Amino acid sequence: MNRRSKIKSALVIALVLLALSPGALRACSVCYGDPDSGMARGLVSGIGVLLGVVVTVLAGIATFFVYIAKKSPTDKESR
Repeated sequence: MNRRSKIKSALVIALVLLALSPGALRACSVCYGDPDSGMARGLVSGIGVLLGVVVTVLAGIATFFVYIAKKSPTDKESR
């Protein structure tokens, strides 16, 4: 066996052992456990911040297109 295949088989064995260990099968406090934990509150706050950023960017894009539409010449002005 060459070095690469030894590393691959060691990684596969490590992943199998990690997957079969009971501690690795426990869910985090967000998925299972106390919904009022700090981790769950942080997750909700992070989602809120990301949603705020997305809404702000989309509002900026919409405002830009409204500005462009108002500045563009109409048919009556071009005649």
